[in-house]
Amino acid sequence: MSAAVKIEDVRVPLGEDFPEIRASVRRICGNFPGAYWRDLEAREAYPAEFVKALTEAGYLAALIPEEYGGVGLPLRAAAVILEEIHASGCNAGACHAQMYIMGTLLRHGSAEQKSRYLPQIARGELRLQAFGVTEPTTGTDTTKLKTRAVREGDHYVIHGQKVWTSRALHSDLMLLLARTTPLDQVKRKTEGLSVFLLDIGACRGKGLEIRPLKAMVNHNTTEVFFDGARVPAENLIGEEGKGFRYILDGINAERILVASEAIGDARWFTKTAVAYAKQRIVFDRPIGQNQGIQFPIARAHAETEAADLLLRKAAALFEAGLPCGDDTNMAKMLAADASWHAGEACMQTHGGFGYAREYDVERKWRETRLFQIAPISTNLVLAYIGEHILGMPRSY
Repeated sequence: MSAAVKIEDVRVPLGEDFPEIRASVRRICGNFPGAYWRDLEAREAYPAEFVKALTEAGYLAALIPEEYGGVGLPLRAAAVILEEIHASGCNAGACHAQMYIMGTLLRHGSAEQKSRYLPQIARGELRLQAFGVTEPTTGTDTTKLKTRAVREGDHYVIHGQKVWTSRALHSDLMLLLARTTPLDQVKRKTEGLSVFLLDIGACRGKGLEIRPLKAMVNHNTTEVFFDGARVPAENLIGEEGKGFRYILDGINAERILVASEAIGDARWFTKTAVAYAKQRIVFDRPIGQNQGIQFPIARAHAETEAADLLLRKAAALFEAGLPCGDDTNMAKMLAADASWHAGEACMQTHGGFGYAREYDVERKWRETRLFQIAPISTNLVLAYIGEHILGMPRSY
């Protein structure tokens, strides 16, 4: 959009926007019921069939421009896709990175990089699912990451370690953030970081090792070890040393998309809790008649609707090219809280049956807890609000 767009010109959609997309995603998800996801968990397997169905429908290429074979949809449409996946009882964790990683390649990749990779990604021939940023000793303090990339001729040689790199064993490409200039040699700690598009298949066994990391949820997460892996210099995205800014460019999109998944979870929990509360009879009456059951579900619904409105505003600002960091961070936190409160209400409504795997409540409950931590913790969002919105002293 034009830089002349003003905030008063931005329109926030209400109601069920993108109804055709929502209906289509629901139909796809209908082929992947709870039993499918329970079986995957039991085998710690990747949802290849689900990802294939979304790819064939064009939804994993939603943000890729049409000129590269994608659908060219706005971010809000991508958010709707993820919301409906979660509201249908499925989980987008296996594939959502392909949406939010895309922004770095689209905005900062060279014309040659985009023409080489994007059409193959859009066709499903390549998966760009792995995002190598987090490290064991630095966590959210990204500027202090220790993975190094040293230029040697026409290659960069990588040494270091990443953790919580989900889907690395099921992806062809990884977006990797590494330090190309040591921290003690830069004026600002955000300088000297660079982004690379790493070919996982070409590097495995040649200085790249990937180990599964068993976790509470089946996100196929891994630890990644670099010991001399060589990446062609042509796979550097943008300018050397400017990578931190490139990654920041994609953070708002990532948080909007992940918050949409939390909204979807909240809607699933609420719908599931209401249905059970109306049909479960105890002491000769449906338990939904009791305010102790009814009120937590009703409050979670109200929180979901409020979070959804702020999330829609953040997406509208993003699309208009206007500053959206404040709304994006608050929407992500509120959506995560709404999904967790809805999950708690749903679990409590089901009582002991909430622990039974066949109801899928415990699976979704475990999955939605992650939103309190990733991609940014609730405490860091509160710190952001305190400092950047309310003007209080920095707390860390």
